[in-house]
Amino acid sequence: MKPTLFVLAAGMGSRYGGLKQLDGLGPNGETIMDYSIFDAIRGGFGKVVFVIRKDFEEDFRTKILSKYENHIPVEVVFQSLDRLPAGFSCPPERTKPWGTNHAVLMGKSVIHEPFAVINADDFYGRDSFAVLGEELAGVFGEKNKYSMVGFRVGNTLSESGSVARGVCETDADGYLTTVVERTAIERIDGEIQFTDENGQKVVLNENVPVSMNMWGFTPDYFAYSEDYFREFLKNNLQNLKSEYFIPLMVNELVTRRIATVKVLDTTSKWFGVTYSDDRQGVVDKIRELVNRGEYPEKLFV
Repeated sequence: MKPTLFVLAAGMGSRYGGLKQLDGLGPNGETIMDYSIFDAIRGGFGKVVFVIRKDFEEDFRTKILSKYENHIPVEVVFQSLDRLPAGFSCPPERTKPWGTNHAVLMGKSVIHEPFAVINADDFYGRDSFAVLGEELAGVFGEKNKYSMVGFRVGNTLSESGSVARGVCETDADGYLTTVVERTAIERIDGEIQFTDENGQKVVLNENVPVSMNMWGFTPDYFAYSEDYFREFLKNNLQNLKSEYFIPLMVNELVTRRIATVKVLDTTSKWFGVTYSDDRQGVVDKIRELVNRGEYPEKLFV
């Protein structure tokens, strides 16, 4: 038995100006997702499930899924605005997707084993998949034992400006107690810092763990998510900008002591394409990793 990798690939890519999930950034046109799948296979994952929008299914199957034949089994599920629990209807004027945890719910019918959740357009690195794959392999048959890869904040900064990160706090045993979204984190005069809600400068240690939306769950997470989504909709259905995020659900379960979330340390350096100006930097970083021998010149041959 092997864990499953669940890839959130339904995003609009609006800030980037296109479907960045399909953008070839590697030496032979590889996407960031291709590197994630390659690392997941090395990390012991046995299946990949993608959640996408129906309107780019054909492009996705042709450009992306065909590469993985004979390498790892894949499945596709779809996120749409009208996929809501019985008794709820999407307001006709809503255009914004319902958020990352709504996307996770789309996998309920095809995922029955421990699974990881990642963003399609984030480069997480080999070590992060190795540590998460090992953790998930050890929780088959368990319930309420979740995990999160805690990237060291110093390994997630952007060279082109400040970033927003979910700054994590853990207990003495390394389990998550809180995740607080902090904006405008950047390195100034050698110090990683941000300004808190009181206007005070806060300096972060280089190794403080932050969430980059790389989670590990056991399948019971789907039932909790479904129940809580109903509560979320009761309160937010008419709020056209409201989103059902993974940290919202995780925080609820941790606060109520229903589940634990082990924060896993990784030496991997995160990078990604948020804006089109970021693209060349990602191309250069991947080229460097290939030159160092961490990845082959061609991933899937």
